[in-house]
Amino acid sequence: MVDEATSGTLVLAGVRKSWEGRAAVDGVSLTVAPGHSMALIGPSGCGKSTLLRLIAGLLVPNQGTIRFGDLECVPDNYSALRARLGYVIQDGGLFPHLTAAENVSVKVRDLGWPAPRVVDRARTLAALTHFPAELLDRYPAQLSGGQRQRVGLMRALMHDPELLLMDEPLGALDPIVRSRLQVELRQIFERLQKTVVFVTHDLAEAAYLCDEIVLMRDGLIVQRGSMSDLRTRPADLFVLEFVRAQRGPKRDGGDA
Repeated sequence: MVDEATSGTLVLAGVRKSWEGRAAVDGVSLTVAPGHSMALIGPSGCGKSTLLRLIAGLLVPNQGTIRFGDLECVPDNYSALRARLGYVIQDGGLFPHLTAAENVSVKVRDLGWPAPRVVDRARTLAALTHFPAELLDRYPAQLSGGQRQRVGLMRALMHDPELLLMDEPLGALDPIVRSRLQVELRQIFERLQKTVVFVTHDLAEAAYLCDEIVLMRDGLIVQRGSMSDLRTRPADLFVLEFVRAQRGPKRDGGDA
């Protein structure tokens, strides 16, 4: 039997986060196995991004615990957490005054990596993410949205983390670039076998990229399972309506 305390398993137990009496996350319990990818999805304000920030140790739960292996995900442990997780946000979250190469290497410079190792790792990740190596000396304003997102992913992967947290990483991209990056992300997930928690509004994206979908509403988990589970065995009317809305309106009286 696998020991969750040491295996790199992500475990959330009764996690609650509230502001002024209103729960943004309301008693969530989840387990994510090593190498497993999970999508958090739901309408705006459902708590999915708050839950991701709690996992990252950027917020402290009012109740409950979050552990990654033997490490509790709280700010006091943030230095140790940073060594084990990568965090990607929309548009990459890059420092505008640093070049792409400097953005990618921010974390590992703090960890004391020697320059040759930094350069070698950056070039390896540029190849993995299909980022042109000749653009590493450019600043974020000189890059396209898709290129900035690739740099953000490279930065998150630079130190080879066990856990990858992604908050709407493709949300600001145009449909063609987004579709291309979805394909590339799926290949990266399959190749690297990281534990991934991926926040998105897009149900099709969640189904394409992740092993499992967690649908949230009002800080609660409404249903957890595969795309097929949500479609054929919806837990309640909200799940049915959410899936139908993602498929678009009906046309000419036919099924959506």
